[in-house]
Amino acid sequence: MMNYRTLGKTGLNVSEIGYGAWGIGKTAWLGADDNESLQALNRAIELGLNFIDTALVYGDGHSEKLVGQVVREHSEHIYVASKIPPKNGNWPAPGGIPSSDAFTAEHVISSTEKSLSHLKLDVIDVQQFHVWSDEWVGQGDWLEGVQTLKDQGKIRHFGISINDHQPANAIRLIESGVVDTVQVIYNIFDQSPEDELLPACQKHNVGVIVRVALDEGALTGTITPDSEFSEGDFRNRYFRDDRKQQVYDRIQRITEELNISTDQMAETALRYVLSHPAVSTVIPGMRSVRNVERNMAIGDGKGLPQEQVELLKKHRWVRNFYE
Repeated sequence: MMNYRTLGKTGLNVSEIGYGAWGIGKTAWLGADDNESLQALNRAIELGLNFIDTALVYGDGHSEKLVGQVVREHSEHIYVASKIPPKNGNWPAPGGIPSSDAFTAEHVISSTEKSLSHLKLDVIDVQQFHVWSDEWVGQGDWLEGVQTLKDQGKIRHFGISINDHQPANAIRLIESGVVDTVQVIYNIFDQSPEDELLPACQKHNVGVIVRVALDEGALTGTITPDSEFSEGDFRNRYFRDDRKQQVYDRIQRITEELNISTDQMAETALRYVLSHPAVSTVIPGMRSVRNVERNMAIGDGKGLPQEQVELLKKHRWVRNFYE
């Protein structure tokens, strides 16, 4: 049975396993088939999933259109989170630029209206900025745009997606009280959110949405030195040079130490993230019914045994494969 957790101060009760809809946008992750994507999404909802995370830029609206189609077909309420791209098109947000380069009130409103038209929904449950820099707290008019959308009933809650591997770059925003949720990279290798971010979220009752819990596939145990990806798939860059070998060697050490099979690696990785009390939901990309069924079974509220959590602490691996 799916377990549900409160998404911070939003009060929304969301499934521990949510759905990351980047992979079905068909631009950076290649190989998605719309029919299969829709089947996977529908199956996830049948199994208790009620939280889907998409973005305006995923497939230039394609992901939002598929998500909206699925949500409209279901009578039960499915919470939808989307994201506003930065106006300057810079991912992640560089330091030292004014907030108006990335988010103005006008851009926040017009992007949200575009997303609503793709989704064909009246309201977005959680609208997020797709990048963030803590220098922007108290700067510019972006917050007025957010407030206008809330007042108009077009969005319910406001969140941000924290820059890759910069979990402390949102602490000021959290402390300011204006943000309801944060989305962050957190996994067995990148445990850095545990240092400052997750305690701050607990203190200020901010919901935590975890992305990249499987490290773009590295923590599924399926990456070997011989793994190949389609031409144009971003994972060719992510796992370039000897990175596949590095990942493979580390996974071998984890499975030996925990005495688990490689097949149990993905489950262990998701359970590790769900073992932290600050986490509200984790959003793996699930493009096949088989992956959905496997992952949904993990959202049972049990997490990982404490001794395994402790053993995994020493497998922290500080690096940024996006660079």
